[in-house]
Amino acid sequence: MVLLDSVDFNKDKLRNKYLSEMMYFASNPQTAGMMTEDGRIILRDGMPEDARNSVYQNELARLHMSSNPPKFNLTDEQKKFLSGTSYANANDGERNATIAARILSGDPSAQNPSFEQDVYARNLKRIIGGGF
Repeated sequence: MVLLDSVDFNKDKLRNKYLSEMMYFASNPQTAGMMTEDGRIILRDGMPEDARNSVYQNELARLHMSSNPPKFNLTDEQKKFLSGTSYANANDGERNATIAARILSGDPSAQNPSFEQDVYARNLKRIIGGGF
């Protein structure tokens, strides 16, 4: 397993949404937030503070992993779960990143993480810090 390098993350990666992004959220009610092409994070309006914090942390992790993809094996359970999602045909880095971000934010869809995945997620949390 490769440990992550320490990164100085600006706690204020959150930015206001552009009109096109507001329209995307309106058309995709299942999307709570996302990292953007300019290296920032946008969140759906109207979420409770604890949910906003969790989604922000998840997207901050994804932002970090976009240039430092995690390298670990997925469990059979995780592979089965991802086969029914938009990650079915994603590359290994994207599949691993979604599992790592889900572990980090406490999302039960991460299934039963392996020891190696738990270690990676704890290290990732240390690097990116908490919420906003």
